Amino acid sequence: MFHTRKEAQNELEFVSIEDLVPHDHLLRKIDKYIDFSFILGRVRPYYSEDNGRPSLDPLVLFKMMFIGYFYGVRSERQLEKEIQMNIAYRWFLGLRLQDPVPHHSTISWNRRKRFNKTDIFQEIFDEIVLQAMNHKMVGGRVLFTDSTHLKANANKNKFTKKTVEVETREYVDDLDKAIEEDRKENGKKPLKVREEVTETKEVRKSTTDPDSGFMSRDQKQEMFCYLDHRTTDMKFNIITDAFVTPGNVHDSVPYLQRLDRQIERFKLNVEAVALDSGYLTNPICKGLSDRELFGVIAHRRYHPTKGLFPKWKFTYNSEENYYLCPNGQVLPYRTTTREGYREYKSDPKVCTDCPLLQECTRSKNHQKVVTRHVWEEYKDKVRLNRLSKSGKMLYKYRKEKIERSFADSKQLHGLRYCRLRGIHNASEQVLLTAACQNMKKIATHLAKLG
Repeated sequence: MFHTRKEAQNELEFVSIEDLVPHDHLLRKIDKYIDFSFILGRVRPYYSEDNGRPSLDPLVLFKMMFIGYFYGVRSERQLEKEIQMNIAYRWFLGLRLQDPVPHHSTISWNRRKRFNKTDIFQEIFDEIVLQAMNHKMVGGRVLFTDSTHLKANANKNKFTKKTVEVETREYVDDLDKAIEEDRKENGKKPLKVREEVTETKEVRKSTTDPDSGFMSRDQKQEMFCYLDHRTTDMKFNIITDAFVTPGNVHDSVPYLQRLDRQIERFKLNVEAVALDSGYLTNPICKGLSDRELFGVIAHRRYHPTKGLFPKWKFTYNSEENYYLCPNGQVLPYRTTTREGYREYKSDPKVCTDCPLLQECTRSKNHQKVVTRHVWEEYKDKVRLNRLSKSGKMLYKYRKEKIERSFADSKQLHGLRYCRLRGIHNASEQVLLTAACQNMKKIATHLAKLG
């Protein structure tokens, strides 16, 4: 029988907010298994003990922010409205049905004033990782690292061109020492001390968000963005590090420093790492060898000049220190450059009559030059690791670990775009998103165990 309801819902009811939240709700699991009490101790130094009006409970403030990152609510105004209507959110914050929701400006004020230029968000992230370790959810033996871009809140067409200094890499001193030793071993004189010349380069500087960097890569959209450099653990895919740089910083630049930070901060006994091809550089490979780590790095495709032999066609003899060309001619060692490359040169008289000359070199003097970095042996070792049975297995897991972590953060937590401008705000967004992803993993895992 057809029926409609016409009664208005004007009755007064006595209800318990505890009964209105489902027992299997995500926020119930997080409230049960995540200890937020550490936040009070971390933020106490930023509050006055005996002056001013009573503040909003810091736990309520940060839990509001966590809700926004749990459910991908990008606007703080919208977050306030969602908490006003959502009973589960109220329960998680400890608000009754009639309690007013804290104003959205409270979050922005604390970010801009109280917590500006502090490490509070890094401390919160670290504490969640430590809680995961206490629940034996971090193995610490195998780590996966990669980076993904985070689109900045900036118009790519609004920029100025500026000349900036090229930052000196941390490994320069070690490389200079290796070059000096290599020249000495091969009977070459030390290089003359060169006057320090400041290297510069021209970059695009956004007028909207100057902290961001312009990214221009093959098969990717040009944009001003930030890079989220992330590391996950193999055991439960817990994120052990999240670090933000401008979008024009190469993936390999902060890697070793961030790896050392994880090992020191969390006392990890790392045995192996798996990385994308962007990390296949000589300094990275040497750094992994110095730390006695089994490094697996994806193969980087090189495109040699069309019509000429690729470098792998020339066989290197490590004992005698020479290269052998495809036609059997020996290319002996000649010198080691300031950039750290050994040069092996052929005899032009022999090359002139070589039947493979047109496929070997197009130099006017008919001389073939093959270069080899002084740290090339470490890269060769990493290549062998990748081809080993263990290396293939580790790299296979990479897409299931680090790539899935990025996918979840973008699809479920709104990490495709920057909510605010500035690298400090971008770092806050990345760190809290990663912390919330870890909280979800901890809570859901422990809930399954009962």
